[in-house]
Amino acid sequence: MKILVSWSTGKDSAWMLHTLRQQCPGAVGGLLTTINDAFDRVAMHGVRRTLLQAQADAAELPLYPVDLPWPCSNAEYELRMGHAVKQVAAQGFTHVAFGDLFLEDVRRYREERLAGTGLTPLFPLWKTKPTSELAREMVTGGLKAYLTCVDPRKLDRAFAGRAFDASLLHDLPPGTDPCGENGEFHSFVFAGPMFARPLDVRVGGVVDRDGFVFADVGVADAPGDR
Repeated sequence: MKILVSWSTGKDSAWMLHTLRQQCPGAVGGLLTTINDAFDRVAMHGVRRTLLQAQADAAELPLYPVDLPWPCSNAEYELRMGHAVKQVAAQGFTHVAFGDLFLEDVRRYREERLAGTGLTPLFPLWKTKPTSELAREMVTGGLKAYLTCVDPRKLDRAFAGRAFDASLLHDLPPGTDPCGENGEFHSFVFAGPMFARPLDVRVGGVVDRDGFVFADVGVADAPGDR
């Protein structure tokens, strides 16, 4: 078994990596991430490529980036992901693990796209427990993250840039999924048991782009990366 982790830079994929390493020691062989090549940032999460690479280094795993144009049609996305899947299968990967929690249509899409590729999908966190309990487990387990993207139609923009911690979980309004599984927010993990060392980062400015609110995270004391 050689597992490629679908890596978003956020808490669910990070906690999934931690879980996989406990369940299948030594089996994880890399991180797969899509990059918006127009902005050189992780798609949806808005995280700089330099920070993505810093996460991979801290996880002590090679990074397998998939560059996507902006805007990107679904057909182009599937073409580029299909090419990436063929490449990693040829390198001996047997499984791809996803951090999905309960969205049936998302899981079904992944299973359909991987059918016949030689790669088996894995869902280590899938419906293992209520997301309120899972979120608390992440926080108490040492995971540290910032909210880098908020959908203002689902959550107040003031949450952008906040730490994902017990205080944030307490402040989330009723109806908000504690893990943001319904698209309320996305995050960037900078410390936790999945990393060999924490990343020294700071939250910079907050901007509106494409209907979302993004908090820019950069390396501490590095003005060019803020």
